[in-house]
Amino acid sequence: MPELKFKPVRHSHKEFLARAATRKGFIEAHDALALEYQVANQMLKARSRAGLTQDAVAERMGTTKSAVSRLESAGKHTPSLATLKRYAKAVGCDLQVRLVPQKTA
Repeated sequence: MPELKFKPVRHSHKEFLARAATRKGFIEAHDALALEYQVANQMLKARSRAGLTQDAVAERMGTTKSAVSRLESAGKHTPSLATLKRYAKAVGCDLQVRLVPQKTA
């Protein structure tokens, strides 16, 4: 059996967030990206449900794996509605956008 060239690093997102939350300004910055994190999370779940890799989604969208990776990472890239529609179609979903009235205090 060939020796592994790399050793995967275990990562606990909860532990990461707990450590990061102690840094000045992290909570505010994290909260400011809440919508982006929600969209990225929905994209990842849709791709997983479709049983597709980033390569497969990229092929269906007519783009590159690195472009799909950027789409799926919150805060680094703000995709257009046209791009989100292409992504949704590639993973077998419809894109829905809603404006929800804000709650007043």
